[in-house]
Amino acid sequence: MPIQVAMIAGGPGGYAAAFLAADLGLSVALIDPETNPGGVCVYRGCIPSKALLHVAKLIDESRHAKAWGVEFGEPSINLDRLREFKNNVVKRLTSGTGQLARHRKVNYMQGWAEIVDAHNLTVKLTAGGEEIVQFEHALLATGSLPAIPPMLKVDDPRVMDSTAALDLPDIPKSLLVVGGGYIGLELGMCYAKFGSKVTVVEALPRLLANMDKDCVAVVDRKLKKMGVEVMTETKAKSWEDKGDRAVLTVELKDGQGGTKTAAIDADKILLSVGRRPNSENLGLEQAGVAVTKGFIVADDKLRTSVPGIYAIGDVIGGMMLAHKATKDGEVVAEIIAGHNAAFDVRTIPAVVFTDPEVSSTGLTEDEAKAKGHTELKVGKFPFAALGRALSVNDTDGFVKVIADAKTGELLGVHIAGNGGSDLISEATLAIEMGAVADDLRLTIHPHPTLSEAMMEAAAASMGEAVHIMNR
Repeated sequence: MPIQVAMIAGGPGGYAAAFLAADLGLSVALIDPETNPGGVCVYRGCIPSKALLHVAKLIDESRHAKAWGVEFGEPSINLDRLREFKNNVVKRLTSGTGQLARHRKVNYMQGWAEIVDAHNLTVKLTAGGEEIVQFEHALLATGSLPAIPPMLKVDDPRVMDSTAALDLPDIPKSLLVVGGGYIGLELGMCYAKFGSKVTVVEALPRLLANMDKDCVAVVDRKLKKMGVEVMTETKAKSWEDKGDRAVLTVELKDGQGGTKTAAIDADKILLSVGRRPNSENLGLEQAGVAVTKGFIVADDKLRTSVPGIYAIGDVIGGMMLAHKATKDGEVVAEIIAGHNAAFDVRTIPAVVFTDPEVSSTGLTEDEAKAKGHTELKVGKFPFAALGRALSVNDTDGFVKVIADAKTGELLGVHIAGNGGSDLISEATLAIEMGAVADDLRLTIHPHPTLSEAMMEAAAASMGEAVHIMNR
């Protein structure tokens, strides 16, 4: 007898879909090569990186604690213990997802799935052997992999992708980070705090190209303060092992309207130039599932070109974020259970866990104008004017609120500052509910908290902020 839903891959999208489908009374198989559900996010991405970033921040704070009246010795890093801490965080989370799967009676199959046709797939089990699974519906949630340009192939211990960097093989004296997106900057700043001399090479004119430019400027200043060298409009062309050094050849502007090549050397290179869909070896072609440039094609109900087969998360493109994949998975579970559901949201928040953090939801000023909001009200409130931020000596950044000048409609909120990853959810809810900036201003926020900056920024957009000079 076929199962009702086969979930291929157990990341944040796949296991969320599997668990909700089981709660809705469906029979579910979840197929993934790992011991327990979790996917890249938990095993090799979001979670281990945040564990390391926490330690890096602690080290950084210890070096500045003398100004607060507390003195420590120079921090030393025990890499074995640090890896153990990071791995234990991963183990605790994945053990929990394993327990949840068993509690829901999800048939968890450890192996690799390949679709045969619209109702059958094979599973190559990690323990050996192969099983055929018949299904009524299938969900493809295979995520993404680090994108590695052929000329920069990772085939040498001196070159790391994000997965290898999270394994902490060592702390190099110097590190070249190729790619100024969120992965490169998070890991680059982490290694810089651990003691590496870091250089970031980015092909575009600025770092974090998809985030609010004013927020990115705050991160730029912090990078300079940390001694991290940033080279924008610089393309990595190739690299070679010079024995005791990795030498990267780059192309950059020559200052006269042309370009020139240069060589940069370091102990190690970290490649973080983006991610690509993990859509190979799934049997998509033989099953007739449409693919464009590696991404599986799906509609607003996450349906692929084959009836009964759905796809979610990074493998379908768009915002490649774990929380977006989770929402995708929940929508699919509801659809298969017969509910009237679709992926229909106004905004998806994004966070970059640099120091300071950068958080964003809704439209930037340029995006708002491009969508016809010709007159805007923009309010910014700096953390340097906020009691809570001053009391913890973490005052970099601000909250920016963007609203339509005519209607007051809240269009976007952008935050540079630690704690912004938690604050951005309030703004996301406000945009989803169609709030106006005045709704944020009139909502009483507790004092002293970082969240007061949201209220003050909304007030500033109307020229009514209490704790700054209004424009």
